[in-house]
This record gives sequence, C-alpha cells and structure tokens, in this order.
Amino acid sequence: MFPAQQYPKLLIGLDRPDDSAIYRMNDEQAIISTTDFFPPVVDDPYDFGAIAAANALSDVYAMGGDPMMAINLVAFPDGLDMSILTEIMRGGAEKVMEAGAVIAGGHTVADKEPKYGLSVTGQVHPDKIITKGGAQVGDRLILTKPLGTGVLTTALKNNKADDEHVKEAVKWMSLLNRQASLVARKIGVNAMTDITGYGLTGHGHEMAIASQANFHIFFDALDWLPGVIEYAKQDIFPGGKGRNQDYFGTWVDFEGEFEDFEHDLLYDPQTSGGLLISIASDKADDFVTMMSNEGGYAVIIGEVKSGDGRIIVTSQN
Repeated sequence: MFPAQQYPKLLIGLDRPDDSAIYRMNDEQAIISTTDFFPPVVDDPYDFGAIAAANALSDVYAMGGDPMMAINLVAFPDGLDMSILTEIMRGGAEKVMEAGAVIAGGHTVADKEPKYGLSVTGQVHPDKIITKGGAQVGDRLILTKPLGTGVLTTALKNNKADDEHVKEAVKWMSLLNRQASLVARKIGVNAMTDITGYGLTGHGHEMAIASQANFHIFFDALDWLPGVIEYAKQDIFPGGKGRNQDYFGTWVDFEGEFEDFEHDLLYDPQTSGGLLISIASDKADDFVTMMSNEGGYAVIIGEVKSGDGRIIVTSQN
C-alpha cells in the first residue's frame, strides 16, 4: 500500500524495519517516530512509569538520535485509585525531562489492566542515522547493560524475588540509553539496536540478518543482574522466553557445553535493556574505556563474522 519508491522522504519504514521510523524533513534534519507501552513489570507505580518511559525513549537513542517530545499512552481500569496513575505518569514525566524532552499531551482509555508508555518524536541528521544493518565482518559486539530483567520481573510476580535484586533491576531498567548513544556517536559505530522483548538472541539476529553476517556471542562475557542465575536455575522465566525460542531458535547455534537454563537465558525478554553495538575492532576498547570514565557500563560480548544472520553462542571468548 505504501511502496518505498513512492515515499522517498521515508528513510526508514516497513520496507527495512528498524527500531524507529525516520522521515527526512530537509538536508539537515530527519524526524524519528516510535512508540512503546506495556503492563506493569514492577509493583511501584513511579518505578513502572520511569521504566516504561526509558524503554520507549530507547528506540530514539538506538537510531543515533535525540528525543524532542513525547505523548503519554495510558490504559487504566475504572475504579482503581487515581493516585496510582498520578505516580505512573510522574515517573514517566521525570524520565522524559531527564532525556531533555517534553511531554506534549497524551491519550487515555479504560482497560482491565494498567498499561503505560510513550509515543516519542526525536531528531537526527539524515547522514548520521545508525541502523541495525551496518555491522561489518571483524567488528566487536558491545552491550551496555547487564541482562536478566525478564527473569527478575517474573520472579517478582511469583513473589520469589529478593528486594535487593528487584532494586538493582529497577535501577538498570530506569537508566536511559542516552550516554551509550552519545558515546557511540562520538566514537563512530557501524550498527546499533536496543535489547528489549526479543532478548539478546532475537535482537542480535535482527542486526545480523540485516547486516548479512553472523554474530558470535561469548557466553562467559555476559553479565547477569544479581539473582538472575539463581532464579533461572529454578526455571523462573517469562512466557516470552518460549515464544522467542520458538521464533528465533532456528537461527541460534550453541557451541560447547551449556546447561538448559543457560540456553533459556539467551532468549529472556528484556525490558528497557541496553544497546547492542557493532563497532570496528580498533575502537572497541576505547568505547568501553570512555563509558567507564563517564560512570557507565559497557562490555565486549562477541564479534562479527561472515554469514547469513545466525547467532553462534560459544562458551569461551
């Protein structure tokens, strides 16, 4: 219905899907448009709002852009205490302010379960867009947040999560990917995406197949949030893990000895996860150092080799 050749100003859309749609306004400016919302993943309304906002803003950062404004998207049950909604929206608003953007409106519907998120508008120079599809053979793969939020939030729902583990997970899920995106732009990277509902292997596959390459992931280099391994060994996983495994499993190979829970962790859906970055090998250490010097987190988790979109997980780096 909307063939790409008839809409040349739509630089990124359904013909080659990425983290956001991008529309060229002129030679110096393109508009980024994205949206995301979901039910509560934690109990505290303020934290939920902040996490949902950080998650929605992340798509703009993944494209190498800056958020400008956001529209609240709210579903809320009739009869539920309105102070809960106030706290959800306060958490979201303060996270948007932290991003240097502004809440410009919103829309609310009645629903049986609360849901919250944002429709975000950002901007980027048309020549400086970072997509999923630019990874080069020989690149190193960098991740900018530890993994395991799906396991931890599921443990919380099952009343099995330690309070300190939840607190640490909330800290990471609420963290904007702004710093990592700024460092990526400063150093120069080849491809980038954010890790959310499809998990590391799902979003990694999207990058790999768009780049016509294989991603080799070093399992031993992956960092997991406190408590994640313990809960995974108890088979505490969200339902999305199985869906990810069913859909992306044919593209994932494991080389070496792995326990079942380790297999499963690679498909764990993330909420507001970090950026997965493909960067030239001679820049990778500089990226990690710069993030560390600025109080951030980054770790080299793999490398790019020739291939057709496969994820190869190895037990050694």
